Amino acid sequence: MGRPGADSPGRAVHTLADVERAAAAVLPPGVRDFVAGGSGAETTLAANRAALDRVCVVPRALRDVSGCTTETTLLGRAVAMPVAVAPVAYHRLVCAEGETAAARAAKAAGVPFTVSTLSNVPIEEITDVGGTVWFQLYWLRDTARTLDLVRRAEDAGCTAVMLTVDVPWMGRRLRDVRNGFALPRGVRAAHFAAADSTAHRRRGGASAIAAHTAEAFSPAVTWESVAALRAHTRLPLILKGVLDARDARRAADSGVDAIVVSNHGGRQLDGAVPSIDALPEVAAAVGSGCEVLMDSGVRGGTDVLRALALGASAVLVGRPVIWGLAVTGEAGARRVLELLGDELRDALGLSGCTDVADARELRTVRGAMSGRSRGAP
Repeated sequence: MGRPGADSPGRAVHTLADVERAAAAVLPPGVRDFVAGGSGAETTLAANRAALDRVCVVPRALRDVSGCTTETTLLGRAVAMPVAVAPVAYHRLVCAEGETAAARAAKAAGVPFTVSTLSNVPIEEITDVGGTVWFQLYWLRDTARTLDLVRRAEDAGCTAVMLTVDVPWMGRRLRDVRNGFALPRGVRAAHFAAADSTAHRRRGGASAIAAHTAEAFSPAVTWESVAALRAHTRLPLILKGVLDARDARRAADSGVDAIVVSNHGGRQLDGAVPSIDALPEVAAAVGSGCEVLMDSGVRGGTDVLRALALGASAVLVGRPVIWGLAVTGEAGARRVLELLGDELRDALGLSGCTDVADARELRTVRGAMSGRSRGAP
């Protein structure tokens, strides 16, 4: 893979770990830390990966997998694989085209793209790309503005709203604090007024991004907020950031269409349970009441298989797409999703599964597999 703007993403890249290493080599250190870092001592960031590596799948034998396929449905729509691109803020930190390039890559891969409230590109420009687009919502201090964003997403053609429920304020991300990280002048949140410049004001020993979100986000998002959103929109409603089965059950009872079992990629409460460990209990609690997705630490097709076997309908993938964008823009993001699809089909077939439904019938055991194989030849 080459630097941003290169013509080819490099067929010699064989894993998402290869993409991450290439991105680390070209990104400015502050941006690299902003994307890669977690909160606190980054205990949960590391635990997400370790917990996934402990999940061992028990393959089935003597199955005809000649017609193996990764195709499935999410929220009633056909997708090429049980994957959606997760909402990530400020794509233009790594790629001049920003979210537009990632949305094109997702469309080419046949998976949904989730546009963040903190996108650098307006919703309307992203939905113009085509494909399936979901809108991720942070509940703002100004409720009217929050609901206006939802209406705008509907009008633009988004097909679902994803409310993030684990960010009353941003977790203490020490890499950003130590770097005094702030947005460059040319990078701004397109859905906020130009006067919202707190995120650009660099201060030593503080994160300008955290200061901006503290100003903008409401710490009082509650089940009443969920009810108001459910009443306000006709779109399928997803709650992202659920880890407790009790909350999952209440979400299903509240008319939510899907939940994302997520610890925000280790970026909110440090010490929170790894998402893959919380997944089985959450899936059991909701049953068929709503779809269950998972994110945090997914780095390959085997991870998708693990999540399916433990009860997920699909996974969200965030950082790997950003790594791909950083290296070769849209082509790099396409390569990430292509690798993920190839690895998932391989994992399905080798586990004796012809499709995603078969994968959800697989047994798992907890082992002590080493993460050393991650990205190894």
